[in-house]
Amino acid sequence: MKGSKKLILIAIGVLVVAGLAYKMVLAPKSESKVKVEGTVYVMPKEFLLNLADGRYAKVTVALVLAPGQSTGGGAGAAPPEGFGTLEQEPLVRQVVTDNLTGMPAGALTSRAQRHRIQARIRKEVDKTTDVRVKGIVFTDLVVQ
Repeated sequence: MKGSKKLILIAIGVLVVAGLAYKMVLAPKSESKVKVEGTVYVMPKEFLLNLADGRYAKVTVALVLAPGQSTGGGAGAAPPEGFGTLEQEPLVRQVVTDNLTGMPAGALTSRAQRHRIQARIRKEVDKTTDVRVKGIVFTDLVVQ
């Protein structure tokens, strides 16, 4: 009886070791899936905007650029102080400013409304500039 229990325990141990060896060495490696396709470009200069009712907002904006979309940064002239390397950044800034200025503060503090605003800005950036974005992100947001 003791011999058969020992044999069963040894067989279980061998199976566990074989399974681990397969998993660690022989099993095909799973490819990691990219969660964000494209480049995230954080606009270096924040936005200070007048909202409705005498309030204001300070917003930092990032663009999720479509794959293949360049952020510039070539050997051309240096951008003005406070601006980044995205060639049409001033046009993107205008779209963001036009969409957020005069907005009620509650629209920026409500998650659902903020996401609708971001989608509207993305569509307008795509429509009015050559910059192709997959998303707009407010990385920092202060409303007073």
